[in-house]
Amino acid sequence: MTQPPLQSIRNIGIISHIDAGKTTVSERILYYTGEIHKMGEVHDGFATMDWMEQERERGITITASATTCRWKDLWVNLIDTPGHIDFTIEVERSLRVLDGAVAIFSAVEGVQPQSESVWRQADRYSVPRVCLVNKMDRIGADPGKVLVQMEEQLGARAVPLQLPTGSEADFAGVIDLLSERLLTFSEQDQGASVQSAPVPAELREKVRAAREKVVEAAADFDDTVLADFLEGKDIAGERLQAALRRGTLACRIFPVVFGSALRNKGVQPLLDAIGAFLPSPLDAPPVIAKRPDGEDPPERLTCESNAPLCALAFKVRSDEGRKLTYLRIYSGVLRPGDTVLNPARGCQEKVARLFLMHSHKRERLDEGRAGAIVAAAGLKEALTGDTLCSPENPLLLDGLAVPEPVVSLAVEPQSLEDREKLTPSLEKLQWEDPTFRVHEDEETGQTLLTGMGELHLEVVCDRLAREFGVKVKTGRPQVVYRETLQREVERREIFHRETEGKVHGGEVLLRLRPLPRGEGLRVSLPEGAEPDLPEELRSALRHSLEQACVAGPLAGYHLTDVEIEVAEAPFQAGVTTENGLRAAAQRGLVMACRKAAPTLLEPVMDLELTVPAEHAGKVLGTLPQKRAQVEGMQSGNGTEVIRAKIPLSEMFGYMTELRSATKGRGTFTMEFARFDQAPPETLKRFGLT
Repeated sequence: MTQPPLQSIRNIGIISHIDAGKTTVSERILYYTGEIHKMGEVHDGFATMDWMEQERERGITITASATTCRWKDLWVNLIDTPGHIDFTIEVERSLRVLDGAVAIFSAVEGVQPQSESVWRQADRYSVPRVCLVNKMDRIGADPGKVLVQMEEQLGARAVPLQLPTGSEADFAGVIDLLSERLLTFSEQDQGASVQSAPVPAELREKVRAAREKVVEAAADFDDTVLADFLEGKDIAGERLQAALRRGTLACRIFPVVFGSALRNKGVQPLLDAIGAFLPSPLDAPPVIAKRPDGEDPPERLTCESNAPLCALAFKVRSDEGRKLTYLRIYSGVLRPGDTVLNPARGCQEKVARLFLMHSHKRERLDEGRAGAIVAAAGLKEALTGDTLCSPENPLLLDGLAVPEPVVSLAVEPQSLEDREKLTPSLEKLQWEDPTFRVHEDEETGQTLLTGMGELHLEVVCDRLAREFGVKVKTGRPQVVYRETLQREVERREIFHRETEGKVHGGEVLLRLRPLPRGEGLRVSLPEGAEPDLPEELRSALRHSLEQACVAGPLAGYHLTDVEIEVAEAPFQAGVTTENGLRAAAQRGLVMACRKAAPTLLEPVMDLELTVPAEHAGKVLGTLPQKRAQVEGMQSGNGTEVIRAKIPLSEMFGYMTELRSATKGRGTFTMEFARFDQAPPETLKRFGLT
């Protein structure tokens, strides 16, 4: 299969809060571009992009799915991402490699908590966005409110390119403000036919005022448009589009279109907006790659097929027990049989086969060129965030930010056969998901699974049973705490021991200071002391202290919000050794922590509850009992949206309680906010009072 010209490629993702309509929009895109011949619905469990059994049963997206479709002269590589906070890593790694994104907002609910989260993730990677205000047919649809919320909550300059005609059940179509044409969508062929007509006379004044705002936005990016605007001249839609494209690529404005994907309205204009305003690989800024040895200056990679190979592994999937690695190729060409270098793992690997992915289905490729998103089979060592490059030209790309998991669950196999299969099965699931961790409790011997939330771990256990045939018993989810100190301490530790005729010695003077919440861990070593430690011993000392903080001295949780200063680390030739220094550092740290009033920090979540107005008082009354701090309420359309901070430990099983209090009509979303002081009863449980 021949790859299209680079200027025709759009590598985009669809991002939003859960239930804003991402998968429904993806389904319509595939249908109107001819990739599928029958639209599946999320609520029926037949959506193309939701291929996992768990996704179809729950009606939500769990894993990011990639596909490719053609629209006019465009070649669109599309990734449909989850909206649930438990699967935020799927959004993170997708945005890391995408050139553009479509952000979807519900016309009823507007900007929701996870909308903000994915928007900030896109900001972090400077991803240009086109926005779709979806569900325009729903009762309570208020597109004007959504635009205001985008400005206020996201700090985004929204530029509506359309004017909706009709609202709620009467939503009929949109008026394109650039071409000044009324677009309607035929109900006879599921919206496939788009009728274009002149603007009705009664709407012309409204269209003129709305178009003037579009011209004002375009004038900020084109001086000729500004000059003509000030002179009152009419400006062609093509000139406005070119100016708006410049603003969109710079992430300074965000074009907005309107539609109702479920009612098959507004999807084709969205596809046109993707082509008009989102970047091709040639428009994306050059990627910065470093040399693994750190000696040469960073290199700027342009999207050229005749350059040395450089690709990023952004997703790994276990496909029938084998690794399938999703790659974004930034430069060069990759072919089956090529040998590639993985600088992060220090190894070379051979690519067995290349595929173009269509959800979970595969299409064989002869090669992948710069700008492409492909999947490779045969890479045994590569994991999410690894760089693959030409062995003759080693390069290292920045990886991605992986959020810390906050919930753990104890599991044990139900039978001896399950016990034998459990470890390799969990290892394969860890290939796929950097936010899923497995470790064994040294005291109890239990296998502990750690993830982003209850649903995350529930899906993992379900996949163990269905995909790997491993049945496990589970305990109650446990909160993952952090340890910190409340007092400044100083301790000198000296280690001296002779083993097998060789002396191992080490001496350190440690000063430990508590830091403000959220500062993390800092380790500082003495500078300029005489005689100074050799560089290899300094590195070993730092690594030893950092490793000692991974399992805190109290309950085995990470030590955080602490500064560890090595005030002195004298070096004595023939006595000071790496082993001796490590032993002194680790014992000194443990003993110092015990004197520094250690305590526990618990994860606190941002909670948003959406409940019927008549049940809001009852729900509010239960929150103080859960140590929640209510931060605000917002009324609208017969519902109350309650925002609060609440400890994660209070939220286990809360959905059942909420449904009972609201007759099944209440919902909530939450995401990690910070770590804060654990209550006395928790400290007592760990023997810390």
